[in-house]
Amino acid sequence: MDIHEYQAKKILSGFGIEIPRGGIAYSPENAENKAREIGGSKWVVKAQIHSGARGKAGGIIICNSALEVAQAADKLLGKKLVTKQQVHKVKLSIEFI
Repeated sequence: MDIHEYQAKKILSGFGIEIPRGGIAYSPENAENKAREIGGSKWVVKAQIHSGARGKAGGIIICNSALEVAQAADKLLGKKLVTKQQVHKVKLSIEFI
């Protein structure tokens, strides 16, 4: 099965499994708004790709403000993320930590 992390979380939550608050963003502005909506003081912006090692490839960014979330989204969205497995076009998810 080839699903993204955010899709797996939706399936798991349907079975009553608690997952971190988060969401999908399609633009830097949308990401910043989503961070404010989620609340908190620290977020993780994650590239959604079908591959392992996205963190090592720069696809996971920890942010300390909603503005940093927007900047991380701008850095990742629509860009190519190169992992040891292959090159991927990035989708984005944001999680509160």
